[in-house]
Amino acid sequence: MYKVGILGASGFTGVELLRLCAQHPDFDVVYATGDSQAGTRAASVYPSLSTRYPNLVFSQFELESALECDVVFLCLPHEAALELAPQLVGKVRLVVDLSAAFRLRDTSLYPRWYGFEHDQPQLVTKAVYGLPELYRSQLVGANFVATPGCYVTAASLALAPLVAGEVIDPNGVIVDAASGVSGAGRSLKASSMFTSVDEDFTAYGLLDHRHTPEMEQVTGAKILFTPHLAPMNRGILATCYARPFGGTTPTTPGVLAALAKAYAKESFVSVSPTIPSTKATLGTNSVHLTARYDERSGYVVVLAALDNLTKGASGGAMQAANVALGLDEQSGLSHVGLYP
Repeated sequence: MYKVGILGASGFTGVELLRLCAQHPDFDVVYATGDSQAGTRAASVYPSLSTRYPNLVFSQFELESALECDVVFLCLPHEAALELAPQLVGKVRLVVDLSAAFRLRDTSLYPRWYGFEHDQPQLVTKAVYGLPELYRSQLVGANFVATPGCYVTAASLALAPLVAGEVIDPNGVIVDAASGVSGAGRSLKASSMFTSVDEDFTAYGLLDHRHTPEMEQVTGAKILFTPHLAPMNRGILATCYARPFGGTTPTTPGVLAALAKAYAKESFVSVSPTIPSTKATLGTNSVHLTARYDERSGYVVVLAALDNLTKGASGGAMQAANVALGLDEQSGLSHVGLYP
């Protein structure tokens, strides 16, 4: 049994990790911080935790307590994770960072895309990117994992095999994706209040969303990314457009076959002609993919759906942790969504 610490457990990714750890046979949460909620019972903030964590109290962060854990998940703001990771990596068995602080290999990109200077370039080289479907061999035995962004997980799984297999041209790829409001985090913001989001659908981060360089890093494509906020709690639906590689004329069965071959052994990826929906992935670590080739316009269209808090964040982090620790990769994770 691994002793697990969750730093930032009172936020949405933190409480999702608590939910997943509750059903993991090898994880025991012994330390959960939530500085803004320190001293508060977790079940009083999130009643959904009542039967599994009736006595868990959110703590203030103390390095000594974190170092007593085997596995530490960082569900913290980027700059806080940047400061804390060096104090933990190599001193506990595994650190899994859910922020973006160690995702970008080129640290010179951080001032432009994230607004801060990165002062740990050597630690970036030690972080393994936590997307098992594409980086499983590097994750085995890792002691530091950088979990992908939620939009990036959807777009990367949709596009990476088609770029690598020279099915699509890596230049001029367009990704339009919509996320549920939980992607904005638990902090109160005018843009994510019920009265702002209900009966609305809007784009944001035009031309400068911070997930853009991460998508390009993983897929090897040049991407124009436009995110949207949808009036739902959870989920991401990404619609990706690309030209065929080298002027070829693929077929829809051929594009689907390329995706199916790439993910034939992946238990959390479903490739099918069925159009994906976010509700079908609710609460799961699954990604649903489909693709089409439109002869009239000459575009390949690839769609991906996932739960932004599970596969897009905490579930993906747990899956990567399972691989790093040599555990059953599916432990603690669900394949079947909640429906209706």
